[in-house]
Amino acid sequence: MAGKALNKANLMALGTETLAELLLETVKGDASRQRRVRLVLAAGQGADAVAVDVRKRFATIRKARSYISRKKQRTLAKELSELTELIETRIGESAPDLAFDLLWEQLHLARGILERTDDAWSAISDVMHQAMEAVSRLAPKLTKAPEHLAEDVFDAVVGDVFGAFEHAVRATSEALGTAGIAHLKTLAREAAEAPAPEAEIALYAVLTGASRSEARAKGARQRRIHLLLQDLADLEGDVDAWLAQYTPQQLTAETVAPAAADRLLQAGRAEEALGLVEAPLERREGCTQDRPDLDEAHFACLEALGRKDDLIAALWERFETRLCPTALQRHLKLLPDFEDIEAEDRARAHILSYRPTQSALLYCQRAPDLSLAAQLVLERYEEIDGEAYELLSPLADDLSAHHPLAAVLLWRAMIDFSLRRGRSGRYGHAARHLMACTTADMSIEDYAGHPPHYAYVEGLRRNYGRKAAFWEKLDSD
Repeated sequence: MAGKALNKANLMALGTETLAELLLETVKGDASRQRRVRLVLAAGQGADAVAVDVRKRFATIRKARSYISRKKQRTLAKELSELTELIETRIGESAPDLAFDLLWEQLHLARGILERTDDAWSAISDVMHQAMEAVSRLAPKLTKAPEHLAEDVFDAVVGDVFGAFEHAVRATSEALGTAGIAHLKTLAREAAEAPAPEAEIALYAVLTGASRSEARAKGARQRRIHLLLQDLADLEGDVDAWLAQYTPQQLTAETVAPAAADRLLQAGRAEEALGLVEAPLERREGCTQDRPDLDEAHFACLEALGRKDDLIAALWERFETRLCPTALQRHLKLLPDFEDIEAEDRARAHILSYRPTQSALLYCQRAPDLSLAAQLVLERYEEIDGEAYELLSPLADDLSAHHPLAAVLLWRAMIDFSLRRGRSGRYGHAARHLMACTTADMSIEDYAGHPPHYAYVEGLRRNYGRKAAFWEKLDSD
């Protein structure tokens, strides 16, 4: 049997002629695989030969106008990923400048592709990110003049509507060097005062209407220039240049303050960082939406300033309001001996009384604290929403070994919900959960006032005996 295993050694033993025949048979009728084989064949003729074929393929993709379905999108993403690898490995070693140009061309394909498909799953975005990572690895080998590279980077970043060149400055920083970065700054500052190109205005006319297109295009272009200048400021470690891209009011926005505070902390300016973070924290009092990055920035500021008591209080507040396990763990570690035990008891009591129950159960799962989860289920079973399948099903599985009654009650909550609401799509899960209840029954001596297994099943048959689809699922399993 060893001679029949499908591995490299056995395939090589077949000989080149047999392998060639098998390869031709395999790629027959598959245009994508045929293109890949042709590119590999071209690689044997040198980097320039591969580049010709790669550019032909890019031209075909660029000219296409039809909508790209989800299935075709996956195929295209796979092909682009393979092209990235081919360019970096087959061309990059001997001709890094040529490889860079090809990868840059590939990144420029993003706009035309994304205008023709729904990239909700980020298949195309991910493969473009892969291409930019390849650019980053090639950058140290480039011989291109820094000023010319700076112009390429500037044009790409400022004209980038879909984010393909979002990390271009960082990726090319080593090749840009001091001269390239200085030239990039000059280009950005000059462009900040220039009007938006007609092509971008036309694009926004389609998206927002002609009356607002010029203002929208100008605003979007300005934002991209600001981001470019921020990337340059980060490269040079110039915190003030980074901050200068925002107004004082913008710096205290909850979406900006964490990043600004992080840079100020790295520069040893903790008081300034805390001032930026405290403003949005005050505005967020009573807000239900979580901003962990803002809280983390706050904690970092307090720690840097040595304000231990304030940090302890802030960590407890995050646990108390957001049920954050990490915040509680950090809070407990900062407490003096013996005080942590009292705080743990207080935390458990808080979880057991927290509403909604699903949030408290989610905390128990994330902590993880299965004994607390079991206690919560037993004490507040009537409040559990059986619709929360994504939470309850894995939690019940985790509880089943050492807390079988709690697991059974969660399974019952999901079963009852499915049958009561007639959710036929969940009947398969409900049947599986009922079988799990049967197995767990052997480990339960006391149902703590809840119906024993046989009585629960009788109740299901009495109340939902006509749900034939469910009982068929149960019988088939």
